[in-house]
Amino acid sequence: MLKIAIVGATGIVGQQAIVSLLGHPWFKITKLVASERSAGKKYIDALRDANGSIRWWCPEELPEHIANMVVEEASIFDPKSVDIIFSTMDAGPAKELEPKYAKTTPVISTASAFRYEADTPILVGGVNMDHAALLAVQQKNRGWKGFISPKSNCTIAGLVVSLKPILDNFGVKQVIMTSLQAMSGAGRTPGLSAMDMMENIVPYISGEEPKVETEPQKILGKLTGKTIKNAAFGITATCTRVPVLDGHTVCAFVQTKKKCSPEDVKKAMMDYGKDFAELHLPSSPAHLIDVTDDPFRPQPRVDRDKGGGMTVTVGRIRKDPIIENGIKYVCLAHNTKLGAAKGALQTAEYLVKNYLKLVK
Repeated sequence: MLKIAIVGATGIVGQQAIVSLLGHPWFKITKLVASERSAGKKYIDALRDANGSIRWWCPEELPEHIANMVVEEASIFDPKSVDIIFSTMDAGPAKELEPKYAKTTPVISTASAFRYEADTPILVGGVNMDHAALLAVQQKNRGWKGFISPKSNCTIAGLVVSLKPILDNFGVKQVIMTSLQAMSGAGRTPGLSAMDMMENIVPYISGEEPKVETEPQKILGKLTGKTIKNAAFGITATCTRVPVLDGHTVCAFVQTKKKCSPEDVKKAMMDYGKDFAELHLPSSPAHLIDVTDDPFRPQPRVDRDKGGGMTVTVGRIRKDPIIENGIKYVCLAHNTKLGAAKGALQTAEYLVKNYLKLVK
């Protein structure tokens, strides 16, 4: 069993990472790491708020052995004490601490701190796994024995999975999208109050649209030697927050290079990802995309947990009446599973098996 540390363990994504790793056939949580405020406490005590309530976000029960594990401080944590580090920190501390960890140990991160570095791939399961070869360039450039492999922004996880078969089969000229993002995506700090969200939609998420408009091109680009050539299409985005607990919905309008019908797109999506599924990674679903003909789907409460929260659900595939070669659809992905903790775990599984070759 490979020893795992979760850094940022008290946050929502850190908690989801704990749940995702419980009973894993390859990985065992041996370290929980957080800020100085939580260090030295039992994990269950580090979760208590000012009123003494335990802020455990996950519906699964907190296991006793995890509850009693003593939290270590992130700034003095020894990365050599584990085989792999899951970093679920915010971007600020991640920018400082992840390079220190990566000198000796692989870091799988949900933070944005290193997504835009030229020698750093943004891996999304089944979409761009050939980009993992760039990690060797990163290690050489920086003199690291480990590496940093960041996850994408959670909003685009479903979008890039759904765009990949369209890009491969018909080409993409441009994308117009609007997101309806769950409250859990805002985290706990600063988070959102019930008064902000009840009977309401917030039409702006600070810093979100620039990420959504740039990350997919890198993810869907081509690896050319020591760098990635971004995909040539443009994206324009509007990102909103809606009163949903989990599950980011995206309404996408795609202009393709080749003419295609909704039936063509549906078939391409349903056929997509079979080779990746055949790797039989523990956290991967049998189908990367599930296409529904029900005009009232996808819906977060009904569809977000498909494939253990790792399947993207696509519905309402239609021809666009205004955009030339236009296709429009709605897609849904679980933002704290596929888009964060469990997606990071899937990346780790792939890299452990195919890059580090630590398991068969």
